[in-house]
Amino acid sequence: MLEIKDLNVWYGGIHAVKDASMSIKRGEIVTLIGANGAGKSSTIRSIAGLVKGAKGAVTYTARDGERVSLLGRPPEVMVKLGISLSPEGRRILPQLTVEENLVLGAYSRSDGDGISRDMEYGYALFPRLKERRNQKGGTLSGGEQQMLAVARALMSHPDLLMLDEPSLGLAPILVSEVFEVIREINREGRTILLVEQNAFAALKIAHKAYVLEVGNITLEGTGADLLENPKVKEAYLGG
Repeated sequence: MLEIKDLNVWYGGIHAVKDASMSIKRGEIVTLIGANGAGKSSTIRSIAGLVKGAKGAVTYTARDGERVSLLGRPPEVMVKLGISLSPEGRRILPQLTVEENLVLGAYSRSDGDGISRDMEYGYALFPRLKERRNQKGGTLSGGEQQMLAVARALMSHPDLLMLDEPSLGLAPILVSEVFEVIREINREGRTILLVEQNAFAALKIAHKAYVLEVGNITLEGTGADLLENPKVKEAYLGG
């Protein structure tokens, strides 16, 4: 579904991602783990069209089977191709209601019935959002705002859902809830690329995983294999 070859990303003089290569098959959960500043968000933002000047090759197989080169295309094109991002920090619009935020997530669509179905799907995944559908986003708790960010990303009806640090700042009970929802979304057919500092939780649900260190992919394997890898245990799982 997605092939990344020799991806390089710079921010000014900082070489954030260095010759990174990875692949995602349709139906997988793939996770990127690593410390702060490792290049995880830079990688996912490059795929979403949010980073200018990235070099390398990122090839996406669209819904109709067409292979599309992604680098250099704007974010709105990515959404229409079936790629959606729930960004780090949630980035909801606090002055708008829950439902208005969700409607904005479907801005590229014109199928009213489908939009209604996906909104109800989001409410089924996160019942608390339905209870607060007329409440302004800025009044939600941090966990509820994260739920809204994920539900909003689903409103474009993506084939590839990218999640950037969905558990950041959440209480442990909410972390478990969010990861169970990620599993449910995947079981229903969506491919997921997950960037996550909570390495243990991410590796437990991942079919495939990559470790990024200072912009370089240093390890790859199944989630189960990396959970048992001594280097991963020492660096990310508390020994």
